[in-house]
Amino acid sequence: MDTVQKVMSGFSLDLGPLKEPLGFIRVLEWVFTIFAFATTGGYSGTTHFTVTCTGSQVVHDVKPAFAYPFRLSAYPYKIPTCNGSGFNVTYLQGDFSSSAEFFVCVGVFGFLYCTATLILYLGYQNIYRQTTRGPVIDLVVTAAFAFLWLVSSSAWGKGLTDVKWATNPHHLVEQCPDICKVEEFPSMGRLHASVIFGFLNLILWAGNCWFIYKETPFHKDPSPPATMEEGGAPGP
Repeated sequence: MDTVQKVMSGFSLDLGPLKEPLGFIRVLEWVFTIFAFATTGGYSGTTHFTVTCTGSQVVHDVKPAFAYPFRLSAYPYKIPTCNGSGFNVTYLQGDFSSSAEFFVCVGVFGFLYCTATLILYLGYQNIYRQTTRGPVIDLVVTAAFAFLWLVSSSAWGKGLTDVKWATNPHHLVEQCPDICKVEEFPSMGRLHASVIFGFLNLILWAGNCWFIYKETPFHKDPSPPATMEEGGAPGP
């Protein structure tokens, strides 16, 4: 209880750091991190094609649906057999959940870290700059997140390419027993945006390393030139 009281007593809200690159870029990271994982998690899409059996005028709509985390083999859809025996249950192919979940995980943990450091910057700035430990840890963690954004965004970009191929109706109609017609492609704009946000986060987190580095003891300010008093009187 005493520890909590000490922490709360040390809190002093100061919005000044938001005017500096260190705080302003952290706010941008917080926003773009939310965009990155929100555009991926919760996504659901549908692809659409029709099947018309030979000698029949009946058009069957086939709408395979899929969603995050893109374990496509878990999503069945029905295709008419066109031989009077009803429908065949078919599944989408592929499991791309690892890259999608890794990307979302990096986004969620990045969001939590941004929230924690913003509280530190705005409420405990004196504690943050009192010792060298805070800026050094901040630099290491920020650099680690920059690397994770590079890896996760690249992996998810490749995973998205595979998802697009596996849900492309032109690919799916290859399994059709009769006359098939592509009707609608799944909307992928939201997923394309997620990859863009991922690489934007890479730029933000990597760029922010420089401003955090300036807060560490590793960054040496240039020494001011010696004054007449410091350097002594000039010789004759």
